[in-house]
Parts: sequence; structure tokens; C-alpha cells
Amino acid sequence: MVTQRGRRDAADSPGRAPRRPRRPAGLDADNAPTAEIPAVPAGEPGRNGDAPEAVRAKSIPEAAVARLAVYLRVLSGMSEQGATTVSSEELSQAAGVNSAKLRKDLSYLGSYGTRGVGYEVGVLVSQIERILGLTRQHKVAVVGIGNLGHALANYGGFPGRGFPVEALFDLDPDLIGVPVGGLPVSHMDDIPRICAERGISIGVIATPPTAAQSVCDRLVAGGVQCILNFAPVVLQVPAHIEVRKVDLAVELQILSFHVARRADDAAGNQGNSGLPGPVLPSENGNGRRNGAGPDGGREMVVRS
Repeated sequence: MVTQRGRRDAADSPGRAPRRPRRPAGLDADNAPTAEIPAVPAGEPGRNGDAPEAVRAKSIPEAAVARLAVYLRVLSGMSEQGATTVSSEELSQAAGVNSAKLRKDLSYLGSYGTRGVGYEVGVLVSQIERILGLTRQHKVAVVGIGNLGHALANYGGFPGRGFPVEALFDLDPDLIGVPVGGLPVSHMDDIPRICAERGISIGVIATPPTAAQSVCDRLVAGGVQCILNFAPVVLQVPAHIEVRKVDLAVELQILSFHVARRADDAAGNQGNSGLPGPVLPSENGNGRRNGAGPDGGREMVVRS
């Protein structure tokens, strides 16, 4: 999944927030900071007694934010099973990361665990929920009620994680007014009004690529702050809008690369298994021994 920052008219339009500074060329995904994320609600001291301003200024790498969401899912499952503590090794194995990286990620929360005991599951859950902004609900609108949009609208896991779907939109006259997942589908022309009225903060675009930019503009006009884009296009948005792009074809192509690489490795191993053993160097008639190149390196082996 790719993060896209706001890109249109950010620096030139009056009243707009300035562009975010470009990421330095030498930073990798684990070290590149995201926008500043408040670790605690305003007015509350930090875990170590820090002033709220100091905690608020603390930034977390983008890659670490994604892993925190994975940790939260794993920890929530452990909590439901009655677990009260978890070691870094247990949590890292369940989340599919190494324990050193996990401990570094959790250090951004100010939680270092207790030697010999591990981490308190309930404390970690509340800390991660707070850092991810999950202490309140974020209302979601889905635009494009095709196969993917239907699936998203009917998915029951969103409300329990703080993302209730509150609005659905499409252009098809046969869908307008038809309930999907308990919500009637509205016309795309009504996106700005309905999103503003219902306080939608996240918009999901599941339309064909040709309609995605127009839908995006309507969502932004309705006060939507974040967009999850399934259309295979790069959206042009103001600087204050966050966009996450999900291109399923790209993800499949990446998996295809790994499948092909493993197949090549397996074929190479099979080919090597049938080769004869190493040949001892012998004179080849040119003053050098087989296997010795002009510079003393290896050379093609000639067999009689």
C-alpha cells in the first residue's frame, strides 16, 4: 500500500497549509517520519510526565505506524482470549516481525515493558489505540457500489474497529435508494452535502479510474480528510488531505515476482545438483593452469 501526500495548489493557494517538506533522499521507510501524531489527548501529561506539547511533537516513522496497526490486531485477539501479559518474542512472532524491531516500535509509545514479565496487553492496546487516533470513531463513506464497494459496505468488521460506514454513493440510477449493508445508496452529486452533514472523515474510492478524481474532489469539498483509493490512478489533492492507494494488481505483480524468483532458485538448485564435482587444475597448453585467468582469477574450465 502506498501513501500519497497532498499535491495540488498547496503552496500557492491562500489560507492553505504549506507543503510538507520533501523526505530526505537518504531515509528509508523505517526512518522516515510521518506527520506529527499526538501520543495523548490534549491536556493529559505523557507517560513520563512530559508536557503535552512535547509528546505531541513526537513523530513516528510511517512503516512503524503500519506495524502498530498489526500489533493492535494481534493484541486485541490475545485480550479476547484472556491474555494479560505478552513477551516481545511472543508478540513479534504473532505479528511476523523480529523482536528488536517490535521493541523499537513500542518505544515510540513510551512503553518498554518489564524484564521477565513482558508487556501488559491491556496497556498496550490502549496506548496503540490512542496513538492511532482510535479513541473516537471515524465515519466512512464508500463511493462506487460495484463488487468491491458491495463487499466493503457489507463488511461487519469496520464498525467494531472504529470505522462505521455511514454513507454510500454511486451513479447507477438502478442503485440509488437501494439499501446495501443497511444503508441506502445516494447519488454522487450529493457527496459534498451528505459528507458534511454526517461528519464523514474517511472516503473510500472504489470507482473506475476515470471517475476517481471527480469523486475525490467531491469528497474533499464535503470535508473528508483522508481517502483510501482503490482506483489505479494518482489523485491530485490539497496538502492537508491524506491518501492511501491500494492497487491490487500491483500487489499481485509483486507476489508474482516472488513466485518467479523462488521458481528460478529451485530450477538453479536442481541444475546444480546434476553437475560433476570440481575439476582439479591442469596445464592447458598456454602456460596457465585450468581455472586460472590472466589476472589470477577464475577462468573457464576446459575438459578434454
